[in-house]
Amino acid sequence: MAMGSQTEQVYAHVRQAILSLEIVPGARLSERGLESEFGASRTPVRAALMRLEGEGLVAREGRTWQVTPIDLDEVAALAEYREAVEVAAARLACVRASDDELDALATDDVPDGEDAGMRRGSDFHEGLAALSGNPFLVQAVADAVTRMARARWLELRSEEGRDAAWREHAAIIDAVRARDADAAASAIAHHTQANLDRLLASLRSDRRVFGARGLRIVGQ
Repeated sequence: MAMGSQTEQVYAHVRQAILSLEIVPGARLSERGLESEFGASRTPVRAALMRLEGEGLVAREGRTWQVTPIDLDEVAALAEYREAVEVAAARLACVRASDDELDALATDDVPDGEDAGMRRGSDFHEGLAALSGNPFLVQAVADAVTRMARARWLELRSEEGRDAAWREHAAIIDAVRARDADAAASAIAHHTQANLDRLLASLRSDRRVFGARGLRIVGQ
């Protein structure tokens, strides 16, 4: 297997395991262990880990690597950042997006299960940013969504959380379709705060359970 393919394989598998909490925050990763698991050489394994480090999912710990803890203070800061860039993107989308593009982004069904909820949420937020026509806003939203992914996975475990997020997404689309930038900004602000409130409540209530599994949650 080519070195680039090895890097992509290791990166994709480890990233998904981290985001889904199969590999929990605080867990240690060794380059040799990953080499053995994937039948890869050290260079592509290290390249994959460095990509994950750039996304804030792992950090170097001497000669080993550690999956970064879920930091509630960082989650709150990221929510503020995401709101700012998504409001900017939505205002541009009110001017630039076609009705057909907005129809394609809208969905009628509530996702079934946290995995589907995660995919739907990421597709929605990144898709809305794409309608701004500004690639820098798209990248900013994608980065924020990735860094919040593990915490969002915990929040979307409940059907109530997924249903609430779906209704909030629909309100945002309705405002953009009406070309009402102020209403879109207000809907995004409401969704961001509601999402953060649900997420923090879930994380705090389950801290003991996660602690028993070795999952590290810090902050607030």
